[in-house]
Amino acid sequence: MTGLTRRTAVKAVGGLVGLGTASSAVGSVNDDTNRSTETDPSRRTRGSPFLGAWTASPQAPLSDGISATGFEDQTLRQMVRPSVGGRGVRLKLTNAFGDESITFDRASVGRRVSGSGASVEPGTLRQVTFGDDPDVTIPPGARVMSDPVELRVGAGQDLVVSLYTETATGPTTWHQLPTKTSYVSSAGDRTADPSGDAFPSSVTHWFFLGGIEVLAPEHTGAIACFGDSITDGHGSTLDANAAYPDFLAERVTERQGLRKSVVNAGISGNRVLSDSDVFGPNALARFDRDVLTQTGVTDVVLLEGINDIGFERFDDPKYRPATSVTADDIIAGYEQLIRRAHARGVRIIGGTLTPFEGAVYYYEAGERKRQAINEFIRTSGAFDGVVDFDKAVRDPDDPKCLRPEYDSGDTIHPNDAGYRAMADAVDLSLFRGHRSSKPTDGESTATFA
Repeated sequence: MTGLTRRTAVKAVGGLVGLGTASSAVGSVNDDTNRSTETDPSRRTRGSPFLGAWTASPQAPLSDGISATGFEDQTLRQMVRPSVGGRGVRLKLTNAFGDESITFDRASVGRRVSGSGASVEPGTLRQVTFGDDPDVTIPPGARVMSDPVELRVGAGQDLVVSLYTETATGPTTWHQLPTKTSYVSSAGDRTADPSGDAFPSSVTHWFFLGGIEVLAPEHTGAIACFGDSITDGHGSTLDANAAYPDFLAERVTERQGLRKSVVNAGISGNRVLSDSDVFGPNALARFDRDVLTQTGVTDVVLLEGINDIGFERFDDPKYRPATSVTADDIIAGYEQLIRRAHARGVRIIGGTLTPFEGAVYYYEAGERKRQAINEFIRTSGAFDGVVDFDKAVRDPDDPKCLRPEYDSGDTIHPNDAGYRAMADAVDLSLFRGHRSSKPTDGESTATFA
Protein backbone atom coordinates (compact mmCIF):
# COMPACT_ATOMS: atom_id res chain seq x y z
CA MET A 1 0.00 0.00 0.00
CA THR A 2 1.57 3.28 -1.12
CA GLY A 3 -0.69 5.65 0.76
CA LEU A 4 -3.81 6.06 2.84
CA THR A 5 -7.04 7.51 1.56
CA ARG A 6 -9.01 9.49 4.12
CA ARG A 7 -11.47 6.58 4.41
CA THR A 8 -8.65 4.07 4.96
CA ALA A 9 -7.02 6.39 7.47
CA VAL A 10 -10.28 6.58 9.39
CA LYS A 11 -10.39 2.79 9.47
CA ALA A 12 -6.77 2.61 10.59
CA VAL A 13 -7.54 4.41 13.83
CA GLY A 14 -10.96 2.88 14.33
CA GLY A 15 -14.00 5.18 14.40
CA LEU A 16 -15.60 5.70 17.80
CA VAL A 17 -19.21 6.39 16.91
CA GLY A 18 -22.70 6.02 18.28
CA LEU A 19 -24.21 2.54 18.23
CA GLY A 20 -27.67 2.06 16.82
CA THR A 21 -28.07 -1.70 16.40
CA ALA A 22 -27.08 -4.81 18.27
CA SER A 23 -24.92 -6.12 15.47
CA SER A 24 -22.73 -3.24 14.37
CA ALA A 25 -21.90 0.39 14.96
CA VAL A 26 -23.60 3.07 12.88
CA GLY A 27 -23.27 6.82 12.89
CA SER A 28 -21.52 9.75 11.30
CA VAL A 29 -17.75 9.97 11.03
CA ASN A 30 -15.89 13.22 11.62
CA ASP A 31 -12.36 14.32 12.38
CA ASP A 32 -12.92 14.62 16.12
CA THR A 33 -14.50 11.22 16.69
CA ASN A 34 -11.75 9.49 14.76
CA ARG A 35 -8.81 11.19 16.40
CA SER A 36 -6.71 8.70 18.37
CA THR A 37 -7.91 8.43 21.97
CA GLU A 38 -4.75 6.74 23.23
CA THR A 39 -2.82 9.94 23.96
CA ASP A 40 -3.75 9.79 27.67
CA PRO A 41 -4.14 6.21 28.78
CA SER A 42 -5.40 7.05 32.26
CA ARG A 43 -8.24 9.26 31.05
CA ARG A 44 -11.84 8.78 32.10
CA THR A 45 -14.15 8.72 29.10
CA ARG A 46 -17.06 11.04 29.79
CA GLY A 47 -20.49 9.41 29.88
CA SER A 48 -19.89 5.76 28.97
CA PRO A 49 -16.31 4.73 29.73
CA PHE A 50 -14.53 1.91 27.98
CA LEU A 51 -11.87 0.14 29.97
CA GLY A 52 -9.02 -2.17 29.04
CA ALA A 53 -10.29 -5.59 30.15
CA TRP A 54 -7.98 -8.04 28.37
CA THR A 55 -4.70 -7.77 26.51
CA ALA A 56 -2.04 -9.87 24.82
CA SER A 57 1.33 -8.19 24.34
CA PRO A 58 2.34 -8.53 20.68
CA GLN A 59 5.47 -10.36 19.56
CA ALA A 60 7.35 -10.71 16.29
CA PRO A 61 6.96 -13.96 14.33
CA LEU A 62 9.56 -16.70 14.50
CA SER A 63 11.59 -17.68 11.44
CA ASP A 64 9.49 -20.79 10.84
CA GLY A 65 6.25 -22.40 11.95
CA ILE A 66 2.72 -21.03 11.97
CA SER A 67 3.71 -17.52 13.06
CA ALA A 68 5.94 -17.25 9.99
CA THR A 69 3.61 -18.79 7.41
CA GLY A 70 0.42 -17.10 8.58
CA PHE A 71 -3.06 -17.67 7.18
CA GLU A 72 -4.96 -17.43 3.88
CA ASP A 73 -8.72 -17.71 3.27
CA GLN A 74 -9.19 -18.83 6.87
CA THR A 75 -10.98 -17.68 9.98
CA LEU A 76 -9.17 -17.40 13.30
CA ARG A 77 -11.46 -18.06 16.26
CA GLN A 78 -9.71 -16.87 19.41
CA MET A 79 -10.80 -17.25 23.02
CA VAL A 80 -10.33 -14.42 25.50
CA ARG A 81 -11.59 -13.72 29.02
CA PRO A 82 -12.21 -10.05 29.92
CA SER A 83 -11.65 -9.40 33.60
CA VAL A 84 -14.54 -6.95 33.94
CA GLY A 85 -18.09 -7.03 32.67
CA GLY A 86 -20.14 -4.46 30.83
CA ARG A 87 -22.72 -3.68 28.16
CA GLY A 88 -20.44 -3.37 25.15
CA VAL A 89 -17.04 -4.26 23.78
CA ARG A 90 -14.54 -3.08 21.21
CA LEU A 91 -11.52 -4.87 19.77
CA LYS A 92 -7.91 -3.83 19.31
CA LEU A 93 -6.23 -5.48 16.34
CA THR A 94 -2.49 -5.18 15.79
CA ASN A 95 -0.01 -5.43 12.95
CA ALA A 96 2.82 -4.28 15.21
CA PHE A 97 5.46 -6.54 13.66
CA GLY A 98 4.11 -6.80 10.12
CA ASP A 99 6.19 -5.85 7.10
CA GLU A 100 3.12 -5.45 4.90
CA SER A 101 -0.41 -4.17 5.35
CA ILE A 102 -2.94 -6.80 6.37
CA THR A 103 -6.65 -6.82 5.61
CA PHE A 104 -9.31 -8.50 7.71
CA ASP A 105 -12.42 -8.89 5.57
CA ARG A 106 -14.84 -9.77 8.37
CA ALA A 107 -14.79 -9.92 12.16
CA SER A 108 -17.25 -11.00 14.83
CA VAL A 109 -17.50 -11.39 18.58
CA GLY A 110 -19.82 -13.37 20.82
CA ARG A 111 -20.03 -15.13 24.15
CA ARG A 112 -18.53 -18.60 24.25
CA VAL A 113 -20.64 -21.66 24.92
CA SER A 114 -19.85 -22.85 28.44
CA GLY A 115 -17.09 -25.41 28.59
CA SER A 116 -14.59 -25.77 25.79
CA GLY A 117 -14.54 -25.71 22.01
CA ALA A 118 -15.10 -23.07 19.35
CA SER A 119 -18.89 -22.62 19.54
CA VAL A 120 -20.60 -19.29 20.22
CA GLU A 121 -23.59 -18.97 22.55
CA PRO A 122 -26.76 -18.73 20.44
CA GLY A 123 -28.04 -15.20 19.96
CA THR A 124 -24.82 -13.47 21.03
CA LEU A 125 -22.83 -13.43 17.78
CA ARG A 126 -22.20 -9.83 16.61
CA GLN A 127 -20.53 -8.49 13.51
CA VAL A 128 -17.67 -6.11 14.26
CA THR A 129 -17.15 -3.02 12.11
CA PHE A 130 -14.39 -0.46 11.67
CA GLY A 131 -15.55 3.05 10.79
CA ASP A 132 -18.87 1.43 9.76
CA ASP A 133 -17.14 -0.94 7.34
CA PRO A 134 -16.94 -4.73 7.75
CA ASP A 135 -13.30 -4.83 6.62
CA VAL A 136 -10.18 -3.08 7.84
CA THR A 137 -6.65 -2.70 6.47
CA ILE A 138 -3.90 -2.26 9.05
CA PRO A 139 -0.61 -0.70 7.90
CA PRO A 140 2.71 -2.18 9.04
CA GLY A 141 3.45 -1.32 12.66
CA ALA A 142 -0.06 -0.05 13.33
CA ARG A 143 -3.03 -1.11 15.39
CA VAL A 144 -6.73 -0.35 14.99
CA MET A 145 -9.74 -0.03 17.25
CA SER A 146 -13.12 -1.37 16.20
CA ASP A 147 -16.40 0.42 16.53
CA PRO A 148 -18.28 -0.30 19.76
CA VAL A 149 -20.38 -3.46 19.71
CA GLU A 150 -23.39 -3.89 21.96
CA LEU A 151 -22.84 -7.17 23.80
CA ARG A 152 -23.37 -7.84 27.46
CA VAL A 153 -20.46 -9.69 29.01
CA GLY A 154 -19.83 -10.73 32.59
CA ALA A 155 -16.56 -10.46 34.46
CA GLY A 156 -14.53 -13.57 33.75
CA GLN A 157 -16.83 -14.70 30.92
CA ASP A 158 -15.15 -16.11 27.80
CA LEU A 159 -15.58 -14.23 24.54
CA VAL A 160 -15.05 -15.65 21.05
CA VAL A 161 -13.34 -13.30 18.58
CA SER A 162 -13.35 -14.42 14.93
CA LEU A 163 -11.19 -12.78 12.24
CA TYR A 164 -11.37 -13.71 8.56
CA THR A 165 -8.69 -12.86 6.02
CA GLU A 166 -9.11 -13.79 2.37
CA THR A 167 -5.58 -12.91 1.25
CA ALA A 168 -2.40 -14.37 2.69
CA THR A 169 -1.27 -12.62 5.85
CA GLY A 170 2.36 -13.57 5.55
CA PRO A 171 4.33 -13.48 8.81
CA THR A 172 2.08 -12.63 11.74
CA THR A 173 2.01 -10.48 14.82
CA TRP A 174 1.22 -12.92 17.61
CA HIS A 175 1.42 -13.74 21.30
CA GLN A 176 3.39 -16.93 21.57
CA LEU A 177 2.32 -18.37 24.92
CA PRO A 178 -1.33 -17.80 25.76
CA THR A 179 -2.99 -19.89 28.40
CA LYS A 180 -6.10 -20.60 26.30
CA THR A 181 -6.77 -22.75 23.24
CA SER A 182 -7.94 -21.03 20.06
CA TYR A 183 -9.03 -22.42 16.69
CA VAL A 184 -8.40 -22.15 12.94
CA SER A 185 -11.07 -22.87 10.34
CA SER A 186 -11.05 -24.78 7.13
CA ALA A 187 -11.25 -22.52 4.06
CA GLY A 188 -13.68 -19.64 4.06
CA ASP A 189 -15.32 -16.91 6.10
CA ARG A 190 -16.79 -18.50 9.24
CA THR A 191 -17.21 -15.34 11.28
CA ALA A 192 -21.03 -15.57 11.15
CA ASP A 193 -21.13 -19.28 12.01
CA PRO A 194 -21.90 -19.91 15.70
CA SER A 195 -20.95 -23.57 15.40
CA GLY A 196 -17.42 -24.73 16.03
CA ASP A 197 -17.66 -27.54 13.48
CA ALA A 198 -15.74 -25.65 10.79
CA PHE A 199 -12.70 -25.17 13.06
CA PRO A 200 -10.78 -28.46 12.90
CA SER A 201 -7.42 -27.10 14.04
CA SER A 202 -6.45 -25.80 17.45
CA VAL A 203 -3.55 -23.54 18.41
CA THR A 204 -2.15 -22.26 21.68
CA HIS A 205 -1.31 -18.78 20.43
CA TRP A 206 -3.13 -15.51 19.80
CA PHE A 207 -2.76 -13.78 16.43
CA PHE A 208 -3.32 -10.11 15.54
CA LEU A 209 -5.52 -9.58 18.61
CA GLY A 210 -4.07 -6.98 20.94
CA GLY A 211 -6.85 -6.25 23.37
CA ILE A 212 -10.49 -6.12 24.39
CA GLU A 213 -12.12 -3.07 25.93
CA VAL A 214 -15.42 -3.26 27.79
CA LEU A 215 -18.01 -0.58 28.40
CA ALA A 216 -17.60 -0.68 32.17
CA PRO A 217 -19.16 1.24 35.09
CA GLU A 218 -18.00 4.74 36.00
CA HIS A 219 -14.88 5.22 38.10
CA THR A 220 -13.20 1.94 37.28
CA GLY A 221 -9.55 1.64 36.36
CA ALA A 222 -7.22 -0.98 34.94
CA ILE A 223 -4.41 -2.82 36.74
CA ALA A 224 -1.71 -3.90 34.28
CA CYS A 225 0.46 -6.85 35.32
CA PHE A 226 3.75 -6.33 33.48
CA GLY A 227 6.45 -8.95 33.33
CA ASP A 228 7.86 -12.15 31.87
CA SER A 229 6.73 -15.79 31.82
CA ILE A 230 5.78 -15.76 35.50
CA THR A 231 3.24 -13.06 34.65
CA ASP A 232 2.34 -14.68 31.31
CA GLY A 233 1.38 -17.85 33.20
CA HIS A 234 3.95 -20.38 31.98
CA GLY A 235 3.50 -23.59 33.95
CA SER A 236 -0.19 -23.06 34.65
CA THR A 237 -2.86 -25.43 33.37
CA LEU A 238 -4.00 -24.69 29.81
CA ASP A 239 -7.53 -23.28 29.64
CA ALA A 240 -7.80 -23.10 33.45
CA ASN A 241 -7.31 -19.31 33.67
CA ALA A 242 -4.69 -19.93 36.34
CA ALA A 243 -1.99 -17.31 35.77
CA TYR A 244 -1.49 -15.03 38.75
CA PRO A 245 -3.24 -12.09 36.99
CA ASP A 246 -6.29 -14.35 36.50
CA PHE A 247 -6.46 -15.09 40.22
CA LEU A 248 -5.83 -11.43 41.01
CA ALA A 249 -8.75 -10.48 38.76
CA GLU A 250 -10.99 -12.85 40.73
CA ARG A 251 -9.96 -11.20 44.00
CA VAL A 252 -10.48 -7.71 42.61
CA THR A 253 -13.94 -8.63 41.30
CA GLU A 254 -14.93 -10.03 44.70
CA ARG A 255 -13.61 -7.01 46.62
CA GLN A 256 -16.54 -4.75 47.49
CA GLY A 257 -16.01 -1.26 46.10
CA LEU A 258 -12.85 -2.06 44.10
CA ARG A 259 -14.15 -1.80 40.54
CA LYS A 260 -11.07 -2.38 38.43
CA SER A 261 -10.02 -4.64 35.61
CA VAL A 262 -6.81 -6.66 35.50
CA VAL A 263 -4.88 -7.13 32.25
CA ASN A 264 -1.91 -9.42 31.63
CA ALA A 265 0.97 -7.72 29.80
CA GLY A 266 3.49 -10.52 30.32
CA ILE A 267 5.74 -11.97 27.63
CA SER A 268 7.53 -15.22 28.34
CA GLY A 269 11.30 -14.84 28.28
CA ASN A 270 11.10 -11.06 28.36
CA ARG A 271 13.87 -8.94 29.87
CA VAL A 272 14.03 -5.46 31.34
CA LEU A 273 17.07 -4.37 29.34
CA SER A 274 17.61 -6.64 26.31
CA ASP A 275 15.58 -7.51 23.23
CA SER A 276 15.17 -10.98 21.80
CA ASP A 277 13.93 -12.16 18.42
CA VAL A 278 11.99 -14.85 20.30
CA PHE A 279 11.03 -13.18 23.59
CA GLY A 280 10.10 -9.71 22.46
CA PRO A 281 11.31 -6.15 22.88
CA ASN A 282 12.83 -5.23 26.23
CA ALA A 283 10.50 -3.95 28.93
CA LEU A 284 11.70 -0.37 28.61
CA ALA A 285 10.91 -0.42 24.90
CA ARG A 286 7.43 -1.93 25.18
CA PHE A 287 6.21 -0.20 28.33
CA ASP A 288 4.29 2.58 26.57
CA ARG A 289 2.64 0.30 24.02
CA ASP A 290 1.79 -2.60 26.34
CA VAL A 291 0.97 -0.73 29.56
CA LEU A 292 0.63 3.04 29.39
CA THR A 293 -1.73 2.93 26.40
CA GLN A 294 -4.12 0.55 28.16
CA THR A 295 -7.37 2.49 28.36
CA GLY A 296 -8.04 3.52 31.94
CA VAL A 297 -4.80 2.18 33.41
CA THR A 298 -4.24 3.38 36.96
CA ASP A 299 -1.80 0.81 38.35
CA VAL A 300 1.07 -1.40 37.19
CA VAL A 301 2.41 -4.48 38.97
CA LEU A 302 6.00 -4.99 37.77
CA LEU A 303 7.61 -8.44 38.01
CA GLU A 304 10.58 -8.74 35.70
CA GLY A 305 14.35 -9.15 35.80
CA ILE A 306 15.07 -12.83 36.41
CA ASN A 307 15.75 -13.43 32.71
CA ASP A 308 18.20 -10.53 32.61
CA ILE A 309 20.08 -12.36 35.36
CA GLY A 310 19.85 -15.83 33.87
CA PHE A 311 20.13 -15.45 30.10
CA GLU A 312 23.79 -14.48 30.24
CA ARG A 313 24.43 -18.15 30.98
CA PHE A 314 23.18 -19.26 27.55
CA ASP A 315 24.81 -19.25 24.13
CA ASP A 316 21.71 -20.42 22.25
CA PRO A 317 20.79 -17.87 19.51
CA LYS A 318 17.25 -17.44 20.84
CA TYR A 319 18.64 -16.01 24.09
CA ARG A 320 20.97 -13.54 22.41
CA PRO A 321 22.18 -11.01 23.13
CA ALA A 322 23.35 -12.86 26.25
CA THR A 323 24.16 -9.58 27.94
CA SER A 324 25.85 -9.58 31.33
CA VAL A 325 24.04 -7.17 33.65
CA THR A 326 24.48 -6.12 37.26
CA ALA A 327 21.80 -5.67 39.88
CA ASP A 328 22.34 -1.92 39.57
CA ASP A 329 21.68 -2.12 35.82
CA ILE A 330 18.30 -3.75 36.41
CA ILE A 331 17.47 -1.32 39.21
CA ALA A 332 18.25 1.59 36.87
CA GLY A 333 15.76 0.09 34.43
CA TYR A 334 13.16 -0.07 37.18
CA GLU A 335 13.78 3.59 37.99
CA GLN A 336 13.11 4.51 34.38
CA LEU A 337 9.82 2.62 34.42
CA ILE A 338 8.84 4.28 37.69
CA ARG A 339 9.52 7.76 36.32
CA ARG A 340 7.59 7.08 33.14
CA ALA A 341 4.61 5.66 35.01
CA HIS A 342 4.52 8.61 37.38
CA ALA A 343 4.75 11.05 34.48
CA ARG A 344 1.45 9.60 33.25
CA GLY A 345 -0.20 9.62 36.66
CA VAL A 346 0.01 5.83 36.98
CA ARG A 347 1.01 4.04 40.19
CA ILE A 348 3.65 1.31 39.91
CA ILE A 349 3.93 -1.57 42.37
CA GLY A 350 7.19 -3.53 42.59
CA GLY A 351 7.09 -7.32 42.77
CA THR A 352 10.06 -9.15 44.26
CA LEU A 353 11.77 -11.71 42.02
CA THR A 354 10.83 -15.28 42.85
CA PRO A 355 13.33 -18.10 43.59
CA PHE A 356 15.13 -19.89 40.76
CA GLU A 357 17.61 -22.35 42.29
CA GLY A 358 17.52 -25.53 40.22
CA ALA A 359 16.60 -23.72 36.99
CA VAL A 360 18.84 -24.36 33.99
CA TYR A 361 20.33 -20.87 34.24
CA TYR A 362 20.81 -20.70 38.01
CA TYR A 363 24.20 -19.60 39.36
CA GLU A 364 25.30 -18.30 42.74
CA ALA A 365 26.33 -14.86 41.49
CA GLY A 366 22.90 -14.59 39.86
CA GLU A 367 21.25 -15.42 43.17
CA ARG A 368 23.20 -12.59 44.80
CA LYS A 369 21.90 -10.24 42.10
CA ARG A 370 18.34 -11.39 42.79
CA GLN A 371 18.74 -10.76 46.50
CA ALA A 372 20.17 -7.27 45.88
CA ILE A 373 17.30 -6.41 43.54
CA ASN A 374 14.72 -7.68 46.03
CA GLU A 375 16.32 -5.64 48.79
CA PHE A 376 15.92 -2.53 46.63
CA ILE A 377 12.29 -3.34 45.86
CA ARG A 378 11.44 -3.94 49.52
CA THR A 379 13.30 -1.06 51.15
CA SER A 380 14.06 1.76 48.71
CA GLY A 381 10.63 3.39 48.73
CA ALA A 382 10.98 3.96 44.99
CA PHE A 383 7.79 2.09 44.16
CA ASP A 384 4.29 3.11 45.20
CA GLY A 385 3.92 -0.24 46.90
CA VAL A 386 5.48 -3.69 47.10
CA VAL A 387 4.20 -7.22 46.56
CA ASP A 388 6.55 -9.78 48.08
CA PHE A 389 6.07 -12.55 45.54
CA ASP A 390 9.36 -14.10 46.66
CA LYS A 391 8.10 -14.56 50.21
CA ALA A 392 4.77 -15.91 48.95
CA VAL A 393 6.23 -18.85 47.02
CA ARG A 394 9.69 -19.59 48.45
CA ASP A 395 10.46 -22.70 50.45
CA PRO A 396 10.83 -21.63 54.11
CA ASP A 397 13.39 -24.39 54.60
CA ASP A 398 15.41 -23.40 51.51
CA PRO A 399 14.53 -19.81 50.52
CA LYS A 400 16.49 -19.96 47.25
CA CYS A 401 13.94 -22.52 45.98
CA LEU A 402 10.24 -22.59 45.24
CA ARG A 403 8.07 -24.44 47.73
CA PRO A 404 7.71 -27.97 46.32
CA GLU A 405 3.92 -27.74 46.31
CA TYR A 406 4.14 -24.56 44.18
CA ASP A 407 6.65 -25.87 41.62
CA SER A 408 5.35 -26.59 38.10
CA GLY A 409 8.27 -28.97 37.63
CA ASP A 410 11.05 -26.76 36.26
CA THR A 411 12.01 -25.16 39.62
CA ILE A 412 11.32 -21.62 38.40
CA HIS A 413 7.71 -21.37 37.19
CA PRO A 414 4.91 -21.78 39.72
CA ASN A 415 2.00 -24.15 39.15
CA ASP A 416 -1.65 -23.17 39.57
CA ALA A 417 -1.39 -23.26 43.37
CA GLY A 418 1.75 -21.14 43.27
CA TYR A 419 0.12 -18.56 41.03
CA ARG A 420 -2.85 -18.40 43.38
CA ALA A 421 -0.47 -17.82 46.30
CA MET A 422 1.12 -14.96 44.35
CA ALA A 423 -2.27 -13.35 43.74
CA ASP A 424 -3.21 -13.81 47.39
CA ALA A 425 -0.04 -11.95 48.39
CA VAL A 426 -1.24 -8.74 46.72
CA ASP A 427 -2.62 -6.17 49.16
CA LEU A 428 -5.69 -4.89 47.32
CA SER A 429 -5.61 -1.62 49.23
CA LEU A 430 -2.67 -0.66 47.01
CA PHE A 431 -5.10 -0.08 44.16
CA ARG A 432 -6.84 2.93 45.56
CA GLY A 433 -8.56 5.67 43.63
CA HIS A 434 -9.85 6.01 40.13
CA ARG A 435 -8.55 6.86 36.74
CA SER A 436 -7.68 10.43 35.80
CA SER A 437 -10.59 12.73 35.01
CA LYS A 438 -8.64 15.25 32.95
CA PRO A 439 -10.17 15.76 29.50
CA THR A 440 -8.65 14.37 26.34
CA ASP A 441 -9.14 15.83 22.87
CA GLY A 442 -11.30 13.71 20.63
CA GLU A 443 -13.21 11.92 23.38
CA SER A 444 -16.40 10.23 22.31
CA THR A 445 -19.05 8.04 23.84
CA ALA A 446 -21.14 5.07 22.85
CA THR A 447 -24.84 5.08 23.62
CA PHE A 448 -26.77 1.83 23.90
CA ALA A 449 -30.52 1.53 23.96
